[in-house]
Amino acid sequence: MIRVDFIAVPMRLPLKFGAETIGSIQIAHVEMTCFGASGIGETPLSAGWAWPSAELSFSFREETMCDFCRFLADHYPAPGSDPMTSGYDFLCRVLPELRQRFNCEKKTTLPHLAALICASAFDIAVHDAFGKSLGLPVYRTYGPQHLENDLAHFFGDDRFAGKYPCDYFVPEPPQVLPVWHLVGGKDLLYESERTGAEPEDGYPVSLEKWIERDGLKCLKIKLTGRDAAWDFDRLLGVGRIAKKYGCDALSPDFNCLVRDPAYVNDILDRLKERDRETWERLLYVEQPFPYDLETNRIDVHSCSERKPLFMDESAHDWKFVRLGRELGWTGVALKVCKTQTGALLSACWAKEHGMKLMVQDLTNPMLAMMPHVLLAQHVGTIRGVECNAPQFYPEVSLPFERKHPGLYERRGGVVDLSSIRGPGFGY
Repeated sequence: MIRVDFIAVPMRLPLKFGAETIGSIQIAHVEMTCFGASGIGETPLSAGWAWPSAELSFSFREETMCDFCRFLADHYPAPGSDPMTSGYDFLCRVLPELRQRFNCEKKTTLPHLAALICASAFDIAVHDAFGKSLGLPVYRTYGPQHLENDLAHFFGDDRFAGKYPCDYFVPEPPQVLPVWHLVGGKDLLYESERTGAEPEDGYPVSLEKWIERDGLKCLKIKLTGRDAAWDFDRLLGVGRIAKKYGCDALSPDFNCLVRDPAYVNDILDRLKERDRETWERLLYVEQPFPYDLETNRIDVHSCSERKPLFMDESAHDWKFVRLGRELGWTGVALKVCKTQTGALLSACWAKEHGMKLMVQDLTNPMLAMMPHVLLAQHVGTIRGVECNAPQFYPEVSLPFERKHPGLYERRGGVVDLSSIRGPGFGY
């Protein structure tokens, strides 16, 4: 039995994705019975991120993603022996067929990344049910005792023979993780920039007040990828605040809009010359180049020679991670919205080949937060985890915050996972 519902969540502040700004989002909530247990999965249907378009309205793209979730609820196959094996088969064989069929029936062009997001809520529910059926947390189910196949089965590579996802987890998962804050393209940096139109709801508006309240040390900076002067000035501006408050980790995110590595290189080189201290705080650079890695095979070695360069939107699965590594990418920003199965496989392949990991947010509130932070806790990241749902719709998670106060409230620059207990994802 599969049930899918949608939770409409308005944002207290607009969120800018590349050239698009959104003010609300639909959260897909999936409940699925399999392995003799009931599993739950949630994910934001972030159409602005997964399906950028200048021609199609945001509402059309979002509703199409909702329709595909309903389509999946009617056609999602019963899982087989375990979530990794059935999830891999679904991603490789079933999902492409279903997406093609859906696009033909609806006369639309739902992209692969958008389809992955829709499928992720179902895949997460399968992993949750499997853990519950065994009476185990999900991350204790990824070894030979419970999985039918080793990683060589998925990768077709004998170097993974006898190895399982658990072999790539950190030996002692930390209970507390450094948390990253998103500095959006429209976000105010200082209180002095307030115009009076900002919400008066008890939550901070400016970056400096967020840092003061939450003790933040890690800042992800959304840039345009098109306006080099604005992007450079934004880095300088956030850098000044970082120095003032002792924020020691910064990451610029160019949102896939750059076509020429020289754009990134010039900004990094100017920053190194003009503001060496801010340049040194740059921990990594996130996804400057287009989503479609196969069509846009840009050699990015010149960028990754300057700073670690992490794939995000382009890292659809481990095969794209492999292609990215050949082109010069040095790290992977994982997201459970590309399915729990796919995130684990990408993490294992990347770690085996010396690539660094980060776990990035899709602005995950409510139950969607838990698989997200658990992935970061177990695979090991370059530093902590991004959690920006408290910035954009904190009220929707208040019922969960009572049970997990350290998870939904960022304090002292960290999130605390110690309250997540029990089988499955510990909901």
